[in-house]
Amino acid sequence: MIATFKRNLTRENMRDVLRHGVSTAFICCLIAIIFIITGHGSWISQFVYSLAIGLISWLIIDLGRLMMSPDPSKLWPHGPKGIALVVFGIFVGFVVGNAIGDAYNGAPVFGLWTMAPQKLASMVVITVVSGVVICYYYYSRGRSKYLEGAIAIAERDAADARLKLLETQLEPHMLFNTLANLRVLIKTDPDRAIAMLDRLNSYLRVTLGGSRSLAHPLAAEFDRLRDYLELMSVRMGDRLRYTLDLPDGLRDVPVPPLMLQPLVENSIRHGLEPRVEGGEIVVRARRNGTTLLIEVTDTGVGIDAEAAAPSKEGGFGLAQVRERLQTVYGPQSTMTMAPLPTGGTRAAISFPLSA
Repeated sequence: MIATFKRNLTRENMRDVLRHGVSTAFICCLIAIIFIITGHGSWISQFVYSLAIGLISWLIIDLGRLMMSPDPSKLWPHGPKGIALVVFGIFVGFVVGNAIGDAYNGAPVFGLWTMAPQKLASMVVITVVSGVVICYYYYSRGRSKYLEGAIAIAERDAADARLKLLETQLEPHMLFNTLANLRVLIKTDPDRAIAMLDRLNSYLRVTLGGSRSLAHPLAAEFDRLRDYLELMSVRMGDRLRYTLDLPDGLRDVPVPPLMLQPLVENSIRHGLEPRVEGGEIVVRARRNGTTLLIEVTDTGVGIDAEAAAPSKEGGFGLAQVRERLQTVYGPQSTMTMAPLPTGGTRAAISFPLSA
């Protein structure tokens, strides 16, 4: 029991105990005022009786529940133990509190047993009802706090599972696209196909060799993106040029893995590949107040305004990016695509830095 008490004696739990003590003292003062108004003794004696009974009951019950709760997330003992604790705390508080009040007022200690039965009964009823109501209120608040925490954990676990599912869907998608390109190169340029296969082997070793995680630094995402672009450069040669711009102050910002690659894939497939001369892709991250903005621009064939509409931002990879943004950052995240005035396309995602 002592070990359980030490484990449950956390700073947060002690703050709860002190809050309970302050609110119990306040309620005891209200009860004393009611007795004074109804003509039951002087104000100082009633305050002493009420506070002594209430605070002793509070100490026994609040410290007792910390000693008797094996589950640190549920700090109220259930069943007969919980009922016995409340009954014992109220009984000891009533007896000892009255003794303290009697001693303060110069009356015979434990003189409550000699008082009129009607007065004794009214004191017992008020003490019991007040104690039960206060304990139930604290128990309800504690249970509500526990349920809120359990719901938050369940929602987090569900979001984590969904994020992992989305990532496992994205990785084969990228792999299949690369293998399709590799198949073409095997027939047209075997030497470049071998070089591309070596790059693919290196990329997969880094990407799939490590354990899956729900987030990694933005610098790791850019490194992963560099590997992918180098892989694509083997197939496209001089037709693919790229620039990655990541400020040092944003390198450690956590982001979901594979967040940017589908945007770059889209730029290559729909922007640069249709052009004989290819083009350039620029990936740039910057801070916009409390928001992180990441832009992927290309000098490809571009898209028209209708295709840039949110409902038209099709493609498996782009749909997954939008869904992952919503899963992790909610409505505070955005994803947009728009044609550039000089030709090409701009895709942008933004989300709060503090998320």
